[in-house]
Amino acid sequence: MVPNGWTLENLGDICFINPKKMTKPEGGEVSFIAMNQLSEGGQLISGITKHYDEVSKGFTSFKDDDVLVAKITPCFENGKGALVRNLVNGLGFGSTEFHVLRSKKNTCPEFIYYLTRTTELRAKGEMNMQGSAGHRRVTADYFHSYKVKTPPLPEQRKIANILGTWDKAISITERLIDNSKQQKKALMQQLLTGKKRLLDDSEEPFEAQWEEAKLSDIGKVSIGLVTTMTKHYVKDGVPLIRNSDIKPNIIKKAKMLRLCADFSSSYDSRKLKKGDVVTVHTGEVGVSAVIDDELDGCMGFATLNTRPNINKVNPEYLSWYFNSELFIYWCISMSTGDGRQNLNLKDFVKAKVHLPSLLEQEKIVAVLVNADNEIQLLEQQLADLKQEKKALMQQLLTGKRRVKIDEAEVA
Repeated sequence: MVPNGWTLENLGDICFINPKKMTKPEGGEVSFIAMNQLSEGGQLISGITKHYDEVSKGFTSFKDDDVLVAKITPCFENGKGALVRNLVNGLGFGSTEFHVLRSKKNTCPEFIYYLTRTTELRAKGEMNMQGSAGHRRVTADYFHSYKVKTPPLPEQRKIANILGTWDKAISITERLIDNSKQQKKALMQQLLTGKKRLLDDSEEPFEAQWEEAKLSDIGKVSIGLVTTMTKHYVKDGVPLIRNSDIKPNIIKKAKMLRLCADFSSSYDSRKLKKGDVVTVHTGEVGVSAVIDDELDGCMGFATLNTRPNINKVNPEYLSWYFNSELFIYWCISMSTGDGRQNLNLKDFVKAKVHLPSLLEQEKIVAVLVNADNEIQLLEQQLADLKQEKKALMQQLLTGKRRVKIDEAEVA
């Protein structure tokens, strides 16, 4: 049903699809945008300046206020695209895998842009792709004939302004997350090397000298199973953690609980216990996490496992220390393998760990966990903003939710 005052048109009726190349600007400089310079969130990440003569043949042409949409899989499905502005001399060239949509008279460029961000347009475009596997593309004909409900220009602008406000909120939150991650990274570097000391329970700075200990002296270190000893997972087997399940201070539990056959009479002695620290042995070497209550009794598949002496080491502190930039670099330097890193047990046990008192370890963990929680809260806020904007787009761009237009906006 078309809302009152709106029209049902083809997208090709309200915008030009892949318009003709623009003439050479005075001075000759233009912007150049490659596919990797567009985000999956529909933003222009960066661009470079080139001379018109370098790029005018063999590349896609566009100008300020044009909408770029990736045509090739998987870039189209992933949302690669942007509304481009502030191009050098108002003109740009880029990947041949872009479709260019240029708004016609009485059509708002931002409105066109938001239409290209809708789930419906992307889903139908994916179903109508042409070409061989791995090289499938959305055709220009698809955009020409795609049906859109079009409000009058003032309402288009109002809708675009509302959605633009949400985009600003999303952008601000993304920057806050980036800043918080950088601050946490700096905090880890300072706290885990003793460059920054915290206050003890009496509100005085910790002053005691740190101990440098070999890993083998502060915990029992072993490697997890190197074979499942079975070709099939079984119903009543043993939960198994793989290297790919381990992220910094997190084990991906939802994908972790794969089951394998009972191994041998030595199984019980090889089970991981709460407080053990598991470390990636192959791939992203050094990345570590602590076994919690839920994972108590599971087994590691080719993981490096440390059972710390709790009289010397807080397991959470050890995991944070392992995930520090300095320790990760050490792990990489000690690794073997071409392309995919492998950290051997015999080298891992030689690792040096800097240890403050147990109380200072606990204080350091509390500060870093708090920094992590703040980032997680911001990430949840970002996810909520994106979901709410998506729902709002669906309502506004279909006319299910109408906006009020005052006289000034009409003028």
